[in-house]
Amino acid sequence: MDSCYAKTSIGPCAATAAMLFFVLLMAISNMAVAQAIGVCYGMKGDNLPPRAEVVDLFRTNNLQRMRLYDPDKQALEALRGSGIEVMLGIPNEELEHLAEQDSAYASNWVQQNVLQYSADVKFKYIAVGNEACPTTNDLKLDFCPHILGAMQNIYMEVERAGLQDQIKVSTAVYSAVLSDTYPPSNSVFNPSVLSFMQQIVGFLVQKRAPLLANVYPFFAKLYDQNITPEFALFTSPSADQYGYQNLFDAMVDGFYYALEKVDASSLDVVVSESGWPDAPDSIATTENAQTYYSNLIQHVNSGSGTPKKPGKPIETYLFAMFDENLKGGDPREKHFGLFFPNKQPKYQTNFS
Repeated sequence: MDSCYAKTSIGPCAATAAMLFFVLLMAISNMAVAQAIGVCYGMKGDNLPPRAEVVDLFRTNNLQRMRLYDPDKQALEALRGSGIEVMLGIPNEELEHLAEQDSAYASNWVQQNVLQYSADVKFKYIAVGNEACPTTNDLKLDFCPHILGAMQNIYMEVERAGLQDQIKVSTAVYSAVLSDTYPPSNSVFNPSVLSFMQQIVGFLVQKRAPLLANVYPFFAKLYDQNITPEFALFTSPSADQYGYQNLFDAMVDGFYYALEKVDASSLDVVVSESGWPDAPDSIATTENAQTYYSNLIQHVNSGSGTPKKPGKPIETYLFAMFDENLKGGDPREKHFGLFFPNKQPKYQTNFS
């Protein structure tokens, strides 16, 4: 008999075994935390590397999760056998068709864009629309009524393929769906979209899928001068009166508090986008972007969670892999890249 197993009291061998178990537990925990970071791969640029080279860049930098905004065939082919977990997006413009009652469009969509690749591409989420349910002042509200039907039809096809435990069907929202967001405990869903959000959240609770949330302290700071740069950039020396030391945690917890108020406290929140641009104004600088990304990665990888969810890893997707020079709208949208088009890093960043 091994002498360590012969001991009946805590002695050197038992202590060694306990220490080895602790080290193993910490190693497993650190692996889980390190995998909490992903990166969004947008393609609205005319100077970006080939898809296969981008997948290699993910792997070289130990990036194990990717968000795609649409089922780009070349990207999906390049992802075969890579081991990278994929959040696959469905553009808002397809939601109405996907929500059709006969579900033929949804069946074809899943067949062509998921099942054709699922044997060797690790799909983790399908994001049915992106910020498709904003406030009433935005014309994109037209997409909002179709989200639930589209999610239901997509889920039905995923379930039919037996992949419902592997692939979670959700939608990506952003902070405009919340009201009264500070302190975070006051947060509720905006009355203009409350009925839609209740239906969406009800579906997520039933299917045990997380809510995807785009969280941008940058834009909160840009439009609210009362927010200090330190609070937005994770550099505040101490917590405020509500226990928050950074705006990111406060914004994530705002979603958790709002979910509680619609009987959805069981849901997880996955941060499907978060980033900081390096141009073209006084707060969108290279220095601030470097600070934000570095501190966000460190915070997420620490596994510390948020004040409301301490110790709960925050699965987070950084926006974005590259600058996208063909993006319209706010000029800042072109400058969120972590890498230059030549695949060199913009910032000194260790993702793991």
